[in-house]
Amino acid sequence: MTRIVLLISFLFFFGRFIYSAVGAWYHHQDKVQAQQISMTLDSSSQQQPR
Repeated sequence: MTRIVLLISFLFFFGRFIYSAVGAWYHHQDKVQAQQISMTLDSSSQQQPR
């Protein structure tokens, strides 16, 4: 009985870990993409004559 409870607890823990890792990866990708867009906009505004 104890092994079953531990197995279920481990499965919940592992599932939450995978879920949070995927969410963190997507958040990181969005952040990198936003930073690249920001850098592109900054460099294009510097190239235009004033």
